[in-house]
Amino acid sequence: MASSSTSADWHGTTILAVRKHGKVVIAGDGQVSAGATILKANARKVRPLADGTVIAGFAGATADALTLFERLEQKLERFPAQLARACVELAKEWRMDRALRRLDAMLIVADARETLLLTGAGDVVEPEHSVIAVGSGGNYALAAARALYDHLDDAETIARQAMDIAADICVYTNRSLTVQVLSAEARA
Repeated sequence: MASSSTSADWHGTTILAVRKHGKVVIAGDGQVSAGATILKANARKVRPLADGTVIAGFAGATADALTLFERLEQKLERFPAQLARACVELAKEWRMDRALRRLDAMLIVADARETLLLTGAGDVVEPEHSVIAVGSGGNYALAAARALYDHLDDAETIARQAMDIAADICVYTNRSLTVQVLSAEARA
């Protein structure tokens, strides 16, 4: 018998990271949907980690993502102030561990210096541009943020406007945002 909660049936995440002028912002919408039904409008998919020195957002299964957040916190304790190394260690464990390999999520993580995308395929990707997005409305938010990037000076303003545009286009994205901000000056 097939599972009733396959990733094809569940939608509802747009996570966007924008880095500009010493500030990084991760914004996530709050919608969780199953098919045409909105199950929750105010889910929190963006969180601070490592005593607020790292921010992270997830697309995918909530329990899976929270498990990965816990593992990432452990890696950050082991490798303080080394986000890339902690993420590579998590990605290796995620890909190699029999139980973790089944986790269905993607993470965007950032500290004052770098932004990274992590996947269960073992990917740890630093975006070529100063914006990256994942989830059902990720491509809409990404396109909007890249279009706004040269015209607005503030990373949070770019993120909020891009998420608003994504919500206009993607039925799985809403305007109930969780926004986390890190400033290079505040964390230096």
